Amino acid sequence: MRRLSWLLAAALLPAQDETRNPATSPADIEAGAKTFRSHCSPCHGFDGGGGRGPALNTGRFYRATTDAELLRVISDGVEGTEMPGLFYSPDRVWQVVSYLRSLNARPAAKGNAAAGAKLFTELGCGGCHRIRGEGGRLGPDLSEIGRARSLDHLRQAILDPNADVRQRYWVVRYTDASGSRREGFLMNEDTYTAQILDTSENLVTVVKSAVRDYRVEKTSKMPSIKGKATEAQAEDLVAYLASLRPQGESR
Repeated sequence: MRRLSWLLAAALLPAQDETRNPATSPADIEAGAKTFRSHCSPCHGFDGGGGRGPALNTGRFYRATTDAELLRVISDGVEGTEMPGLFYSPDRVWQVVSYLRSLNARPAAKGNAAAGAKLFTELGCGGCHRIRGEGGRLGPDLSEIGRARSLDHLRQAILDPNADVRQRYWVVRYTDASGSRREGFLMNEDTYTAQILDTSENLVTVVKSAVRDYRVEKTSKMPSIKGKATEAQAEDLVAYLASLRPQGESR
């Protein structure tokens, strides 16, 4: 019955596109925070600062600009991503929208972005990461990473890459029929086979019964910059990454 009630309420959403959020009181925001932290924080961070999912405390959202659009995205989820819909009544989802709107924009980065860009090149980060079509493909595309990730998450990513590794970047290692050791990134896997992106950026299908010592390591191949850069240089790199946003968008 609850599910049916939600669906009937959702059917009315097209008429609400121009409707203002009815749940904007302090009590609504507090309730929205509780819902967010119980259902959304594992991916988006406890206070919306980002993690596996984009940061939501910047005042800008990838797939929504109006409150009504936010309501739709939260209710329906995003097809083709890890984000499911939140199957609650519109009133409760409106509370989550109010909570997201209440979040303050993140603080300015401490470091020097220009110096960070130089360090990015010196450390060879472009060998695995692409920025605006240039660079490698083994690691995540960083073209708009500043919009999607909080400063804390960016800092953690360069200092402790193993702290949060998405499955797409788990490392597969095995010995092939010739006795050579192979490795790559796990793209897909079932009981009998695995598809990996090898270090030459080739997509390879591995038949598990035909190889030896097959294992999946839930760690990152990306090295930490600890010992390679000072604390100040690390902040410069964070500032540079935070500056990477859609062209024409200021921070």
